[in-house]
Amino acid sequence: MSVLTGAYVDGASLLALRYRRYVAPAQGARQLGRQAGLKLSRQKGRGIDFAEVRPYEPGDDVRTIDWRVTARKQRVHTKVFREERERPVLFFVDQSQSLFFGSRQRLKSVAVAEATALLAWQALGEHDRVGGLVLGNDRFAVHRPFRNLRPVARFLYAIAEYNQALSRAGAARRENRVAAMLAFRRLVLTGYRIVLVSDFATDLDLWEELVHAIARHNRATLVQITDPLESELPPDDLYAVTDGQARLQFDSSDIALRRHFHARFEARLARVQSLCAHDHIAWRCLSTAEPDLLPALSRL
Repeated sequence: MSVLTGAYVDGASLLALRYRRYVAPAQGARQLGRQAGLKLSRQKGRGIDFAEVRPYEPGDDVRTIDWRVTARKQRVHTKVFREERERPVLFFVDQSQSLFFGSRQRLKSVAVAEATALLAWQALGEHDRVGGLVLGNDRFAVHRPFRNLRPVARFLYAIAEYNQALSRAGAARRENRVAAMLAFRRLVLTGYRIVLVSDFATDLDLWEELVHAIARHNRATLVQITDPLESELPPDDLYAVTDGQARLQFDSSDIALRRHFHARFEARLARVQSLCAHDHIAWRCLSTAEPDLLPALSRL
């Protein structure tokens, strides 16, 4: 199956996504900006990592001359930058209760799993190390980054395991999310690419703290999964909803109610986007209604 649908996902389906490819129109290298996502080109020219200062040699770029060292030693010296060849990619994969919802194609939890698998295989294809953390309602699993097939497969099977543990009777524990985010911060070192895949529907204060902490020395992308029913109420009619205990009836033809419902959704989107007001943080919003997530992810 090349496109995942339904309420649950299995590990074999996530492994099969390894062979999915998207051929984009010819264009320049995709850069990482606020809305651009991950920079996928591994050839980064002069690079960003400072290596050393050494005496100037004919042919060196004059723009890299270190004038302070030159003045101190009375001999021209130049800065040397190490070309960036590899950057580990870490995923924070949300499989908690708010993701167990969807009205089109797939549940949000399945969309999270699919998006993560596509990006993980893409990163491994770029010869980068891949790992991350999978968050459930009351537990989490940490997978350190490796650059080979088996650890990535174990990571994807863990995502499937947590996905299949979701049910209508589940409930997410805030203390588990706090512990998971602390564990993730310990996993992150300097110079990583970080991808957070969630609906960011709850505990935005915790997400904000995590994003600000990891973006100091890394590049991060927030992939937000939404569902059309979160944005717009269903067609005009009387509806009854329940959480298993309480039962509520509403009239979706109420214009004021529809406006208020949509405004709350837009406010949540705006709050998540505000977390990305940084040169090293990108944001992408994907819908469960997307017939295929790959084209949108290929632009990250």
